[in-house]
Amino acid sequence: MSTEVKVPVLPESVSDATIAGWHKKVGDAVKRDENLVDLETDKVVLEVPSPVDGVLKSIAHEVGDVVNGEQVIATIEEGATAATPAKPQPKADKAEPAAPTSAPAAAPAAASTNQPELSPAGRRVATEEHIDASKVSGTGRDGRVTKEDLVNYSKGGNAPAAAPTPSAPAARPTPGSRPEERVPMTRMRARIAERLMQSKNSIAMLTSFNEVNLSEVVKMRKSLGEAFQKQHGIKLGFMSFFVKAAAEALKRYPFVNASVDGNDVIYHGYQDISIAVATERGLVTPVLRDVQDMSFAEVEQGIADYATKARSNKLSLDDLQGGTFTITNGGTFGSLLSTPIVNPPQSAILGMHTIKERAIVENGQVIAAPMMYIALSYDHRIIDGKDAVLFLVDIKNQLENPQRMLLGL
Repeated sequence: MSTEVKVPVLPESVSDATIAGWHKKVGDAVKRDENLVDLETDKVVLEVPSPVDGVLKSIAHEVGDVVNGEQVIATIEEGATAATPAKPQPKADKAEPAAPTSAPAAAPAAASTNQPELSPAGRRVATEEHIDASKVSGTGRDGRVTKEDLVNYSKGGNAPAAAPTPSAPAARPTPGSRPEERVPMTRMRARIAERLMQSKNSIAMLTSFNEVNLSEVVKMRKSLGEAFQKQHGIKLGFMSFFVKAAAEALKRYPFVNASVDGNDVIYHGYQDISIAVATERGLVTPVLRDVQDMSFAEVEQGIADYATKARSNKLSLDDLQGGTFTITNGGTFGSLLSTPIVNPPQSAILGMHTIKERAIVENGQVIAAPMMYIALSYDHRIIDGKDAVLFLVDIKNQLENPQRMLLGL
């Protein structure tokens, strides 16, 4: 019996999806709940599992095709088994043929069964260039093979170059001979670009800065971090302090937690904070719901869960919907200062940066302290400069006196 494989029902905010890559080919055996194909939307990559055990009978849409919700993309022959290849017949003894005038082209080597995991763009390059990815040296995180590795391999790179002959100086590349590649944006990257331009063109954006002495937070993490991890099974990081400080400040400055809808301002009576997470496909912002009711441990666990899901492409569309305020941490990559861009329809975003030991004056003495620059970009249409600065100072005061946020002060 044949079973249809359909595109999942897409939410109203997502009109269609693109076939990013098939994990099986026609004739392959598949198991129930085994991932068959990746679908790329504007926000996330969705996995489509097999509904039954059987053999993939047909594929209706190839990589790059645009499909809609509940559209049939493949069929599976339920209960069937994959055909086993026929054993080669022994060759009959015969005379050795005469050597041909010109040697025939060598047959391509069989692809290794131990294929590395590739991104959709990488799979596309490997397919188009007929590259066995298992033979390519990976330069990505944890040795992963990137699209650039495959491009270099196809051009004869990705291998140690032979030492040049002393008598033959290296030729200078001529203009136009240097390698270039033109590839279309992924749907996610195109959507990110669209939203950034929407933010730039529709919001009167302004950024205010301050700096925070994190000495007390560092001391608290050092003195209580081990007991915290033993009690809750999760490390006490810096992010939970910033998330909780932002939630408390948003209560006191509700316009920073508001959004604009036409000529109306919507005030949200809850703090759903989006946490920016960097992935290979781009930046995503999963949402911690009702942060005002969460403990430090719940915040840390929620962030850890989202980071794991984001980097393994397991985020759902619901994980990314909503959000009343965003926090982004460029300090993870060494950023000292930046002006983050507001994520509409939100009205503000807090930017964290790297922690640096700097000389400061405290009680008339010059001391070294772990300092961080923080930035608040905001929609000046509904947030006045004074209120934005006071909001940023509120966060600074909480982080420099973390016992205040523990007491809700």
